[in-house]
Amino acid sequence: MGETPRLIATDIDGTLLGDDRTISPRTQDALARMSARGTPVVLVTGRPLRWLSLVYEQLAEPLPAICANGAVVYDPVTDEVMRADPLAPELLAEVARRLRAEVPGVSFAVEIVDSREMRHEAGYPLRWDADAEAIRAITSPEELHSVPAVKLLARAGEQDPDVFVQVVAGALRGLAEATHSSYTGLVEISAAGVTKAAGLAWYCTRAGIDQRDVLAFGDMPNDVPMLTWAGRGVAVANAHPAVLEIADEVTSANSEDGVAAYLEKVFGVG
Repeated sequence: MGETPRLIATDIDGTLLGDDRTISPRTQDALARMSARGTPVVLVTGRPLRWLSLVYEQLAEPLPAICANGAVVYDPVTDEVMRADPLAPELLAEVARRLRAEVPGVSFAVEIVDSREMRHEAGYPLRWDADAEAIRAITSPEELHSVPAVKLLARAGEQDPDVFVQVVAGALRGLAEATHSSYTGLVEISAAGVTKAAGLAWYCTRAGIDQRDVLAFGDMPNDVPMLTWAGRGVAVANAHPAVLEIADEVTSANSEDGVAAYLEKVFGVG
């Protein structure tokens, strides 16, 4: 990477947001200053589309977003999904079959309609999302894989997330991608080849930006593909050990405005 990136890509939760899930005025200002310099900023997140409004409310302008771990590329200005790469119904069925055979007590949810809606099995615990209009329990096992889904979510009680994701990945090797972005035992499953890096690469190719000119920030295992793909991958200090291991650099923690601190120090936007 040269002295100044041509595009900044940043994860949201645990990276851009503080522990109170807000974007500080300092971080808002740093992002706005980078945009004013002509450097676009893209959000790259595991979040579904329906959760982005909580972030956009805190920004000076809505930023393009790569959602659902790379499966959805979204333009907030036009409310248009530019690209979606879902798991096909027959693939969902096979993934669910394999995991039911491999993992006792596993339960599932699917992000559908480009992640504007979620459907979940009765035994799947809803920990954050309770939008009555967008969230609904399925009424039969077949409904789980009745339509394409940009993400399949799997839980099996209390699990060590690093161990559980390896179990899931082993069962699905060659069939789908498995990753995690929290410490709650949730595994997130996408179609084979769908990662944050793949979604960001598609966006950058369309914008005429080389990967060498991309600066990326992240904190969790689902960020590893993006951070290794980008010209410069920066971990926040609170990042998962797997992220700290592969990062080119480490900035301060999300609770200390790590993204803003890095941009201010390296690019003088303070």
